[in-house]
Amino acid sequence: MKSITIKGSERESVGKVATKALRNAGLVPCVLYGGNQAVHFSAEVMAFKNLVYTPNAHTVEIDLGKGKPYTAILQDIQVHPVSDKILHIDFFQIFDDKEITMEVPVKIVGNSKGVMAGGDLRLNNRKLRVKALPKNLPDFVEADITPLDMGNKLYVTKVPTPNFKIMHPDNTVICQVKISRAAMKAAQEAAKAAKAPAKGKKK
Repeated sequence: MKSITIKGSERESVGKVATKALRNAGLVPCVLYGGNQAVHFSAEVMAFKNLVYTPNAHTVEIDLGKGKPYTAILQDIQVHPVSDKILHIDFFQIFDDKEITMEVPVKIVGNSKGVMAGGDLRLNNRKLRVKALPKNLPDFVEADITPLDMGNKLYVTKVPTPNFKIMHPDNTVICQVKISRAAMKAAQEAAKAAKAPAKGKKK
């Protein structure tokens, strides 16, 4: 999985006044959990643009200028309900020898027979929760829709999962090919035409 480096500074004051001052200065207050103790830090808003404003999944290297960076994943984010400004971010520290669970996007590949025949592809889950060691975390879950005909569904059990597990029930649908209105109308008209008597022939 791709990694993003965020450079920040450790915070000494974590009260409301100090947090408000950070935001006014264009900084985002953050907390890193998962280690021996929580680490409070801040970083510039622009440092998070490639992490927050993207559908892709990433691990994060948090560099606070004190030796080895912390490796983490984004755990939670708070944004302003009106302006969408980032108010606070929680990170969770990860370790090479411990499995973690996180959401990764679904990548559709292949050409569905059902879609080529006029069906509509519906993506039921754009992201899936996976569990793996950090080095085995995938950038995405690849969903091959080639075998799907009209009316078929692709379940999580049908996608390859090398070195990671999908943390969803076996009956979870990733995507499906539904019969489009145009295809349904064409089928209905074809059925009517088949039942109708030929012109010039007596019933």
